[in-house]
Amino acid sequence: MNIAVVGTGYVGLVTGTCLAEIGHKVICQDSDGTKIKTLEKNHIPIYEPHLEELVVKNKRKGRLSFTGSLQKAIGPATAIFICVGTPSLENGEADLFAIERVTKEIAQFSDSYKLIVEKSTVPVQTGLWVEKTLKIYSLKNIDFDVASNPEFLREGQAIYDFLHPDRIVIGVRSKRAEDLLRQIYDPIIKCNFTCPIHKRCPEQQPIPFIVTDINSSELIKHASNSFLAMKISFINAISDICERTGASVKDVAYGMGLDKRIGSDFFRAGIGFGGSCFPKDLQAFIRIAEKYGYNFGLLKEVEKLNNERIERIIEKLKEGLWLLKGKTIGILGLSFKPDTDDTRFSPALKISRSLLREGATVKAYDPKAMVKAKNEVPEIVYRDDPYQVADGAEALVICTEWDNFKELNWEKIKSLMVYPLIVDGRNMLDKEKMKKLGFEYMGMGI
Repeated sequence: MNIAVVGTGYVGLVTGTCLAEIGHKVICQDSDGTKIKTLEKNHIPIYEPHLEELVVKNKRKGRLSFTGSLQKAIGPATAIFICVGTPSLENGEADLFAIERVTKEIAQFSDSYKLIVEKSTVPVQTGLWVEKTLKIYSLKNIDFDVASNPEFLREGQAIYDFLHPDRIVIGVRSKRAEDLLRQIYDPIIKCNFTCPIHKRCPEQQPIPFIVTDINSSELIKHASNSFLAMKISFINAISDICERTGASVKDVAYGMGLDKRIGSDFFRAGIGFGGSCFPKDLQAFIRIAEKYGYNFGLLKEVEKLNNERIERIIEKLKEGLWLLKGKTIGILGLSFKPDTDDTRFSPALKISRSLLREGATVKAYDPKAMVKAKNEVPEIVYRDDPYQVADGAEALVICTEWDNFKELNWEKIKSLMVYPLIVDGRNMLDKEKMKKLGFEYMGMGI
């Protein structure tokens, strides 16, 4: 099928590339001309494992192309996936200006039937407004279908998640829209393609294909992310209780996670969640509930608990160092999670800003996120490797659990530090081993 993907950000680029990988002919469009030129030169503006190789492969095979022209992108397309950004407004609501702008342009440029698919994360009932906008601005009274198809991609594992999803959710109002989306996703549902990562299908088939109304589909996305955020804040709250009682949050989480009704995913205590999804979607869902007369106090507390994790790291540093003014603190990891260069809402950058306000000097290193971090917090002293960060530091804070941090020469790091204090914000190191090496070690709830 001919498919257009509007927006080449994280979701759009992964969506377009993976749809091409399973056999469709995809044109990805973006209004950012610089980004399009970059992609045409096979340079990927984000770091995501396997993405670059799949972009190059599918461009070479003629299944994937890029353009700055929306009219060119949607002309041959039967389905149009809207993957533009929906950033937070000052009050926490989702900014839907880009959704409306693209919808109006699709209506004006289309001269044949189109299936418009919401892939961006949007508030419930956005689909109704998309339908209304298409009817108002269509110049040729074209027949449209609107569908919701939320994404459930984990940064760092997005290619795998798209090709081997837990479920595919669509919200539709017509059998035609349902049939087209089934056709689009048929290779994934039946695993009728060669997996570019594993060369085989690791999942039990078929993949659940959930068909709902559009409002329910839109709500599934916000409800899912908010629930996962709630699990993270819950275990972080438990970790604080563990510290006060002498328990280990690792043991508590393991014991709880074995209960199939609870599960172990998202049950790792640490410095809280970040990224482009959870903080933004949580705020948006709170505002959506308020709009319809419901005070979602539970999610407000989830947000509050997450924000307090930054304060907890500062408290731990003060417990170990007394005053922070004039001290040099090293930060290992700047992205909000490993295997991505995404620093949006990154706890590491929030911690860095707090330390700078305290009068500390902050040195930092990250394997992939240095460029983006520099743009956000230029006051940090950026170093080329972890050993340069440790040199002359009174403390190191581990903010992102990159695998290579486990393999560092910690004896060498200890010899470089002024005082060997480790605040392990991700509980990735062995507490007893670090203490035997002579470190003062502080984890989260252990």
